[in-house]
Amino acid sequence: MSHPQPVVSFRHVGRTFDVNGRAYEAIRDFSLDIAEGEFVAIVGASGCGKSTLLRLLVGLDAGFDGEILVDGAPVRGIGAERGIVFQEHRLFPWLSVTRNVALGLAAQHVPEETLRSRVAEAVRLAGLQGFEDALPHQLSGGMAQRVAIARGLVASPRILTLDEPFGALDALTRHQMQDELLRIRERERITTVLVTHDVDEAVFLADRVVVMKARPGTIASVVQIALPRPRSRSSYDFHVYRETITEALLGDEAGHARLHAPVREIELGSFAW
Repeated sequence: MSHPQPVVSFRHVGRTFDVNGRAYEAIRDFSLDIAEGEFVAIVGASGCGKSTLLRLLVGLDAGFDGEILVDGAPVRGIGAERGIVFQEHRLFPWLSVTRNVALGLAAQHVPEETLRSRVAEAVRLAGLQGFEDALPHQLSGGMAQRVAIARGLVASPRILTLDEPFGALDALTRHQMQDELLRIRERERITTVLVTHDVDEAVFLADRVVVMKARPGTIASVVQIALPRPRSRSSYDFHVYRETITEALLGDEAGHARLHAPVREIELGSFAW
């Protein structure tokens, strides 16, 4: 039986940096396929290379080993089919919400009427109606991140990447933004890749969680999250996934025993609890 071609393929990807004249291997032999409409979260401690992987996928970094394919074609640079949202909203303080969102289309030179229509749709999708003319200093942290998400969506990307997008928000706003992200993803059916160090966030949002270990960054395990949606953060099954992923991150012996192998797909039903 043939399987559909993945939207994204990392094939034996490696990245080495020159740090003060010495080679620093940030990523080694990273291979992963991501299906159409899938939500994948990459978790790991600082320095494991997870943000570098996003930059490579989006085309903001080059000089890596291996291949990164989108729809079977090698990534050679940035492209409208790949959007990114950073932890810092990176809004221009002198531009309104609408004009900040429109920057996501700056490289496409679309007609003015199309620009206005797509910006209005992205603003609506991100829940920013009524704030179109607001300046960044008039927005809360959560609202500013909504603008950043709208800017990432305005070009109608095939793949949305998010680099710790809610890391600077308070817990309540973070939960609200996670719900909003799921709402947008459900409506748009967009393939999503999230980088986070928050295990709860990964379990709540993702279909699969890729657990990274550092120095160099490699895959420790890939965990399939077989929880129905909407998910409860307080459920027993949620707790099981949280503990399993945390143990894999820490390299705990008991966690490795339950994982059975360095890299494998895991479903809740496989545990003997």
